[in-house]
Amino acid sequence: MLTDTEIELIRHARHGDPFAVLGPHAGADGRVHLRAFLPGATHVVAVAAADGAMLAPLLLLHVDGLFEGALAGALPGYRLQVRWADGSSALLDDPYRFGAVLGEMDVWLMGEGTHLRPYEVLGATPREFEGVQGTAFAVWAPNAARVSVVGDFNLWDGRRHPMRLRRECGVWEIFLPGVATGAHYKFEIVARDGELLPLKADPYARQSELRPATASVVAAMPAVVPHSEARRKANALAAPVSIYEVHLGSWRRKPEQGNRWLDWDELAATLVPYAREMGFTHLELLPVSEHPFDGSWGYQPIGLYAPTSRFGDAAGFRRFVERCHAEGIGLILDWVPAHFPTDAHGLARFDGTHLYEYADPREGFHQDWNTLIYNLGRTEVGNFLVGNALYWLERYGIDGLRVDAVASMLYRDYSRKHGEWIPNVHGGRENLEAIAFLKRMNEVVGSERPEAVTLAEESTAFPAVSRPTYLGGLGFHYKWNMGWMHDTLQYMARDPVHRQYHHGEMTFGLVYAFNENFVLPLSHDEVVHGKGSLLGKMPGDRWQKFANLRAYYGFMWGHPGKKLLFMGGEFAQVAEWNHDQSLDWHLLGERAHAGVQRLVHDLNRCYRATPALHERDFDASGFEWITHEDAQRSVLAFVRRSADGRSEVLVVCNFTPTVQRGYRLGVPRAGTWRERINTDSEHYGGSNVGCPYGAAASEPVPCHGRAQSLLLDLPPLATVIYERDR
Repeated sequence: MLTDTEIELIRHARHGDPFAVLGPHAGADGRVHLRAFLPGATHVVAVAAADGAMLAPLLLLHVDGLFEGALAGALPGYRLQVRWADGSSALLDDPYRFGAVLGEMDVWLMGEGTHLRPYEVLGATPREFEGVQGTAFAVWAPNAARVSVVGDFNLWDGRRHPMRLRRECGVWEIFLPGVATGAHYKFEIVARDGELLPLKADPYARQSELRPATASVVAAMPAVVPHSEARRKANALAAPVSIYEVHLGSWRRKPEQGNRWLDWDELAATLVPYAREMGFTHLELLPVSEHPFDGSWGYQPIGLYAPTSRFGDAAGFRRFVERCHAEGIGLILDWVPAHFPTDAHGLARFDGTHLYEYADPREGFHQDWNTLIYNLGRTEVGNFLVGNALYWLERYGIDGLRVDAVASMLYRDYSRKHGEWIPNVHGGRENLEAIAFLKRMNEVVGSERPEAVTLAEESTAFPAVSRPTYLGGLGFHYKWNMGWMHDTLQYMARDPVHRQYHHGEMTFGLVYAFNENFVLPLSHDEVVHGKGSLLGKMPGDRWQKFANLRAYYGFMWGHPGKKLLFMGGEFAQVAEWNHDQSLDWHLLGERAHAGVQRLVHDLNRCYRATPALHERDFDASGFEWITHEDAQRSVLAFVRRSADGRSEVLVVCNFTPTVQRGYRLGVPRAGTWRERINTDSEHYGGSNVGCPYGAAASEPVPCHGRAQSLLLDLPPLATVIYERDR
């Protein structure tokens, strides 16, 4: 018989081991004692699962719904026939008759914190268990006194389904028969000191409710996407990579339907073909992990494993990825392992302790964003994040992860004053735990998903960000070149009459261009928070603004490094980006905006078709200055070469509004140099200055230290890309 204490603990869901009390248990009298706690039930009978034959009635031990019965001999598979107080009845499988959910190897690996794919063990997984359909729930909460699954299947009552603790690894588990995909759930957790915590969403949930609701949703595990040699080639360092960065909630909306978002299938049918037609090789999405606040643009995620429900369910996101690959478009996701929000239903004080975050606010609180910082010195936390990276790459076939705010991870004193940070074990400012985590994440991606890439948003001079870990690097494939973006935008914002005094802002990037594998980013960060649009940064009258922007794009596409352009930039969006409304697509009805769009289209086509413009992006031998000294006339010229040397391109920029007639320019080899792109073409809205027949033949006139030269008319505020006839 149960003691009064045990009954009270079960009634109030405070028993530390409910499986030791509920379900079938061998008694000292040789009989099997069967107990069930079913609040609201009036009568319970155990019946045979096979044929429904009565096995034994269960007697009411306590009015709150605790029942017990006894059977002589072995107990066959059984179910519970329950009559409720409202007169209804139900036939239930008893969750407390099922064995452990986690296998011994999983328990061992989870205990070590080294499980490579913890998402296969934790979370809510629909499955058949001992011949019964249901969902297995598991959550890591090692310091909790009790954890229950609550949901729309049990009246959100934490007394009904308290879980079993696997003490070896701190994971609580239970199998709930009859719970299927689509069910809403959370975890009710009692801290070790007895505090009942706010209901917690599942850290490993594969789907979530649409904000402002916060429940997790039971969803099937996506199947593994096979390795793809085509994707490996498309993501390689020598491949053309031109990225269209998109915030899905504001790319296009449906104003006629309440300004609603497009769903995954609508995005697949519109965004993907648009990116393909524009010549981009990849889409990069601002974070699509579930997040509670639209205004964070996804950079304060709570459901790292759940594609946001704003655009539909997880299966819809899978179809979106498949459409990208069917159209030959790679997909990169922004990924946020640097911090997480403090929302009560999230990871903060998850089991009543600082489980996921550092306890000391000098380590665990991000002052810039009022968020919490992952305790990357804890193996289970690092594993949670590494597993998440692998989840998106393996289970959805994502091509790459752009890792947000890497600089904030690398330094303990990032954005902190003296006395507001804790030095590392050596007394330095480097965050050794974060460095080790980033290296391990990149190594796991490289070994398990070799066709995928990682990109670091890193704004400091931290060395070897995009070098292999075996050479002492962090292991990223690419690094955003924030310095190039800052310097060149600053130059382009200047009145052309002053540019001669700041010529180095356009050339300095080539001093370090080959130290890392750089992506040149004109990202969302440059068109928000009062910064205006890219077009708005350009000086001069309307014609000059467009000409400046076109010249800048030509310089960017000719410059070593992969390309990234935020949505709207491709047609010269006028207004600053607003995440709550669609881009101003009506602008394409104007000649100047349509011309910029045609230019970006043609730049992408030229870039992809011309090996010299992408094969040696990270090799100094593929680049040669012709002139970087002509500051007075604000002229730049350089050559790009392919790996075999057969493809050779000359890029010439004139950043003044004056036509430079009869400009002699040295070239490395004799031949005919044909215009491939002229940003001043009337096709793009320009004045159409350039080579009369679209080509110029070299002459044996020495110039710029070369034996051969071209005599050119340089168009105003323009970039011209020439290719030498092979």
